[in-house]
Amino acid sequence: MMKKLSLLFVVLISTFGLAQTEDALVFLEAKDPAVVAAALANPITILSQAALDRKNTQGTPIDDRDVPLNEIQKAQIEAAQGITVLAKSKWLNAVYVRGAENNINNLLNLPFVEDIEFADKNLNNPAAGRQFTPDKFEIENQARPVYNYGSATNQTQMLNVDYLHENDYTGQDIIVAFMDNGYPGVLTNPAYTTLRNEGRLLGYYDFAARVENSNGNGSHGAVTFSDAAGFLNGQFVGTAPDASYYLYITEDSDESPAEEAYWVEALERADSLGVYVTNTSLGYQDFDNPAFDHTYEDLDGQTTIAARGANAAFDKGMINVTSAGNDGYPGDFGYVATPGDAPGSFTVGSVTSSGSPSDFSSYGPTVDGRIKPDVVAQGSGAAVIDQFGNVTTSSGTSFSSPITAGAVAALWSAVPHLKNDVVTQAIRESASRYTNPTPKLGYGIPNFGDALNALLLLSVEEQMQDSYFALYPNPVSTEINISFPKNSDSAEFALFNILGEKILQSNITTLRNRIDVSALSSGMYIASITSNNKTTSYKIIKE
Repeated sequence: MMKKLSLLFVVLISTFGLAQTEDALVFLEAKDPAVVAAALANPITILSQAALDRKNTQGTPIDDRDVPLNEIQKAQIEAAQGITVLAKSKWLNAVYVRGAENNINNLLNLPFVEDIEFADKNLNNPAAGRQFTPDKFEIENQARPVYNYGSATNQTQMLNVDYLHENDYTGQDIIVAFMDNGYPGVLTNPAYTTLRNEGRLLGYYDFAARVENSNGNGSHGAVTFSDAAGFLNGQFVGTAPDASYYLYITEDSDESPAEEAYWVEALERADSLGVYVTNTSLGYQDFDNPAFDHTYEDLDGQTTIAARGANAAFDKGMINVTSAGNDGYPGDFGYVATPGDAPGSFTVGSVTSSGSPSDFSSYGPTVDGRIKPDVVAQGSGAAVIDQFGNVTTSSGTSFSSPITAGAVAALWSAVPHLKNDVVTQAIRESASRYTNPTPKLGYGIPNFGDALNALLLLSVEEQMQDSYFALYPNPVSTEINISFPKNSDSAEFALFNILGEKILQSNITTLRNRIDVSALSSGMYIASITSNNKTTSYKIIKE
């Protein structure tokens, strides 16, 4: 009997050895047009009012990606033999699964499964060599000395975020979502007393464990969160102390692309709840299973699950602030990991307290030649608050990212009607190396005071365009183009010479908005436009 049992045990071991566990992204057929049409006709059924308000303010379209994926189809995949569904994505219209290779391939027999993309690229494409990357939390986990009063001063002033605060832009009415491994102590930490009392801790969720819990499987998130949201009177002020926050856990106990899928799902949740800014102090390149690793060629901003999610999130109107990674030491992988490689990520590298590049900070460019990181902030010896409410320091791009994310939230609170691409470009243009970017520093250290002034000026110009007619080009040689304000679609145009004689008159509309002046002599003229019983005059120079 013992011999038979031993033999059976050997057989079982062999059987299990043959059934290696794989991860894959399973893409579903296009969403039912009738379901999509009904959802888009009544978007409050799929998005919160805050999300609708943000999208309406910024002119962000609502489309089929906002419609949840087919839950019946998801349930059928969950019921399939040997399959575990770990995450889902409405943006990608896909579910992330784990199971034996043959069981995953069998999903193609389901009529609604369009395609399968294995995390092990050997099962999809030719193999690529593995690059070793150290634990992404290795640097951050080092012990740091305790700071005293004003510990966050340098990292705040380096970005001129104090200028934002002096002008009362502290993140109010902006919703921020953090994605990390856990936030133990957030419900009791004195650094978040004001946040909790004012009802600005909006919620938390563990996407890996599928539970409403803030603890997760580590304290990394608790520390990164402090750089944006922490407040200890007389000791520490985060860069966005008055913003509102969601805390999401997207890290699992094992390193696999499932974490990327959790992350995308968290982004989708954030978008549906009206989040403006996200912070991700994580990056993915190597995994427990070497076959799942990303090569440099994969980091083109379009290939990985996380990159695709980041691009969709940016397209939906959010600014996704992401750490560059800590692989910059000689011999390490070197390059910015995903989702930092995505065009839809606003990627942040690290500098020292004096502004010099941090040795550990990952660098660009991406494989397709784009500048990454976008900007840098203090990540060496950055001030933080630990899970117990103690002010200390830590190092890593994990901290330069939330310092910047909070700054973005504070900046955006000044001009919430401006779109995400306008805001991020203003930040880049404010940076110290905008005209001379480098692989390590990207566009350099941003100046959020300069970015604020640029955006406020732009906002005034846009408001003027909304309220007034504009004539261009001026000086003019052949045709004057006339742009209309929002409150008008027709007007009376008249042109006078310097003697006050009317020499031209025409009715104009938004469709007939050009005046031919090619026959006029060179010199100065006065144009008048009358609309809604109001007349405005403009000086015109004819070349």
